[in-house]
Amino acid sequence: MPAVVLVHGLYHRPGHFAAVADRLRAGGTEVVVPPLHRGSLPADTAAVQAAVDALGEPPLLLGHSYGGSVITGVRGAGHLVYLAAFVPDTGESAAALGGASARLRQAIRPGSDGSTRLDPARAAAVLYDDCPEPLATRALALLCAQAPGCGRGVPSHHGWKHVPSTYVVCAEDRAVDPDLQRRLAARCTHVREWRTGHSPFVGRPDLVAGLVRELLAGLPAPSGGTSAR
Repeated sequence: MPAVVLVHGLYHRPGHFAAVADRLRAGGTEVVVPPLHRGSLPADTAAVQAAVDALGEPPLLLGHSYGGSVITGVRGAGHLVYLAAFVPDTGESAAALGGASARLRQAIRPGSDGSTRLDPARAAAVLYDDCPEPLATRALALLCAQAPGCGRGVPSHHGWKHVPSTYVVCAEDRAVDPDLQRRLAARCTHVREWRTGHSPFVGRPDLVAGLVRELLAGLPAPSGGTSAR
């Protein structure tokens, strides 16, 4: 079965995808979760591109939120999944498309070095409002500082124009406007809509892992192998 590359969003870390990754690995799927926060969209994209190139076969890429801008610029994917994510077209950035909601912007706190952080008290109600408290608490503890400018980065390649894609609208999202998500979803091959908040990989990992397994079953098997069903 093809591998999976999970791409987190701003302020997040690979650990936020741990529950999804564990479920997929338990079924025999190879999962890579590259760390971002490289300082710019091109640098983040290059980190994910390196992970894809190392796999040797076209993987499924899932990008969450800002991670959608990252996977858009990556070449060599077999399928792109946009989870409450930005799908930039030529000359567009996540910020230009609408960026963070007003509620999320109110949670952002500037640092003396130009970076920003999220106020945990405000972030909890925006990012993890529908997650069980223990899971939300863990997710909040994993949040990290973000370098400036990533959300204004513009991809130089637009994979969704060449590769099958699935958009998942999170209809109760408080961080990225669901109506914006629906407009972006129109750029993708397939669309799903879930009654979840911004972070189903935290509160509903079985739902995310189940979608990934379903999509993997429809991808070509790696060279010389057969696809597990």
